[in-house]
Amino acid sequence: MPRFNERTLTEVDATRASPAQPAQTPGHARATLALTSAATAVTLMTYTAPMVTLPDTAAALHTSVSAQAWLLNGTPLGLAALLLVAGSLADDYGRRRIFLTGTLVLGITTALGALASSTWLFTLARIAQGAASAAILASSLGLIVHAFPTPRGRLHATGVWGAFVSGGIAVGPLVAGAFPDWRVAYGVLGAAALLVAALGTRGLTESRSPRGGRPDVLGALTFGLALVALVAALTLGRDGWLRPQVGLLLVATVALMAVFTLVERRTATPMIDLGLLRRPRFLASSAGGLFTGLAVIGTFSFLPAMLQQTLGLSAMDTAWLFLLWSGLSFTVALQAKRLSGRVSPRHQLAVGFALHAVGVLTMLGALDAHSWHRLLPGLVVAGTGSGLLNAALPLLSVESVPAARAAMGSGAQQTFRYIGSCAGVALTIAIATSSGSGLAHGADLALAVSAGLAVVAAAAVLALRSSSASSSASSSASSSAS
Repeated sequence: MPRFNERTLTEVDATRASPAQPAQTPGHARATLALTSAATAVTLMTYTAPMVTLPDTAAALHTSVSAQAWLLNGTPLGLAALLLVAGSLADDYGRRRIFLTGTLVLGITTALGALASSTWLFTLARIAQGAASAAILASSLGLIVHAFPTPRGRLHATGVWGAFVSGGIAVGPLVAGAFPDWRVAYGVLGAAALLVAALGTRGLTESRSPRGGRPDVLGALTFGLALVALVAALTLGRDGWLRPQVGLLLVATVALMAVFTLVERRTATPMIDLGLLRRPRFLASSAGGLFTGLAVIGTFSFLPAMLQQTLGLSAMDTAWLFLLWSGLSFTVALQAKRLSGRVSPRHQLAVGFALHAVGVLTMLGALDAHSWHRLLPGLVVAGTGSGLLNAALPLLSVESVPAARAAMGSGAQQTFRYIGSCAGVALTIAIATSSGSGLAHGADLALAVSAGLAVVAAAAVLALRSSSASSSASSSASSSAS
C-alpha cells in the first residue's frame, strides 16, 4: 500500500478537479484585491470602534461593568459562530454572492447599532454585524485565491489583505474617536460598508467550488449554540466561577461540541473536514488564530478602556496612542512579504507571539504610575509582533487546505481567532476588574497573563513545526524501506 506524507496529500488535494473557471485579467485581479481589502478594513474598523467608545457607550446604554464584555464580544461571537459555515457556503454557492451579501448586511446592521437604546439591542446588532463580517472575511480570501492562482501572486495578495486587517484595526478607533457621538461613527461606518457593496457589484467576478449536497445547517446550529454557551459562561464567571449557571453553561458547551463533532463526521458536506486536524499546517493555522484572539485581541480590546479610566485620556487621545500599536502592525504586515523564502509563516507566528509577550511585559506598571509615556516602547514591540501575526495567518490558512477549499480554510483559522477573542476579552475584563487593589493593578495582571499565553502560543507553533518535520522524515524513511 502506498504511503503518503503531508506534502503528498497536499499535492493530491491541489490536483483534484473543480469546475473550470476563466482566469481573471490583471485588471480584474487588482479590482478584486482592492475591493476585498477595502471591505476587510471596514469590517475591522466596525469591529474595533467600541474599543475607544466603550465608556461612553456603556454610560448611554446603562451597561453594568460585568455586562460590558457583551458590548465588545457581540461581533466576535457572530464571527466565530458563522465563519465556518460562511466559508463553506462561499465555496459551494459563490464567493462573490456571499461577499456582497455580507457587505450589504454589515452596512444595515451597523446603522441599526447606532440606533440601539439598550445593552441587549446593541449586543444583538453587534452579533448581526459579526455574522455579516464572517461572510466578508471568509469569502475574501476565496476570491483572492481565485484571482491570484500563482504562488507569487498569492503571496503578494494575502500580504496586502493581511495588512488591511491591521489597517482596519488602526483606523477604526480613530474614526470612532473623531466624532463627538459614538452613534454618528456607527452611521459613517455603515455607509462605508454599503459603498463597498455597491462597488463590488461591478468589480467582482463569481467563483465557486461546489461539492454538491445541502448546507450543513445542523452543524452550524450546534456550533453556534456551543459558542454562545461558552461566551455566556466566561462572562458570567466574573461574578463567581462556582455558580451553578456557569457550570451548566460549560457542560452545555462540551455537550454541544460533542454533537457538532458527530454531525461533522456523518454529513456529506461538513462545515469543516475533521481530517484536516491531522495536518500540522492546519493545526498551526488554527492554534495561531486561537492564541492571537486570546493573547492579542483580547488584551488590546479592553486596554483602551483601561487607559481612559486610569489615565484620564479622552477617546481621541486613546485612539492616537492606540495607533502606534495598530499602525505599526499595518506597516509590518504590508512589508512582511519580503520575508518570503527566508522565514516560514510558522516562524513568523512564533516571532510575532514572542514580540507580543515582550511588548506587553514592558507595559507593566505604566498605568499604576499614571504615565502613558511608559507604554510607548511596549506598543512599538507588540505592534511589530501583531504585524507578523496578521501577515502569516492568512497565508498559512490558505496553504493548509486544498486550493479549492480556500474560503473554508480561511473561515476555520478565523473561527479559532474569534473564539479566542471572545474568551480573551471576557478573561481580560474578569482579571482586570476583579483585583482588590484597583484597575491599574488588575491591568498589570491581565498583561502578565497575556504575555504568558503568547509564550505558550510560540512554543505550540514551534512544536507543531517539529512534529511536522519528524512526521515527514518518518514517512519518507518508511517509503524508502518499502
